[in-house]
Amino acid sequence: MSTTSAILDPTAKPASAKASGFSSLSSEQFTKIILTELSNQDPMAPSDTNALLQQLAQIRDIQSSMDLSEKLGSLVSDNQFASASNMMGKIIGGVATDNSRAIGKVASISKTDDGVYLNLANGKSVHIDNMDGVIDPSSLTEEEKTLLGLT
Repeated sequence: MSTTSAILDPTAKPASAKASGFSSLSSEQFTKIILTELSNQDPMAPSDTNALLQQLAQIRDIQSSMDLSEKLGSLVSDNQFASASNMMGKIIGGVATDNSRAIGKVASISKTDDGVYLNLANGKSVHIDNMDGVIDPSSLTEEEKTLLGLT
């Protein structure tokens, strides 16, 4: 609708840097959209105002659900990073990024768009979801440490 594009100033900054869709609208902008829609309807065949408001409420609910999903995804990622930091110095086993079996001491962790990775001292990298075992090096015998290349 051409009249609504005049209402929303494309140069106006949303309240939140991450806000998008209806969640980025202020109450005043939202009210202007509704009033513009109502004032431009055909007076001989008016729209059902309740139906319009219900549709807009549903759109806001969908946007809220999408925002919540995004925030939960970020929370999961942060939780994985915190869990991975507890693996520093431990020996882990799992499937490496090259789909080979990897066992080694965690030298560092990294967070990418694909998730959290445990970087092993032997050069392999294991996504935290692909880790299947953890050993505390202090519980190993000298022979086991030698076999794992830790001495």
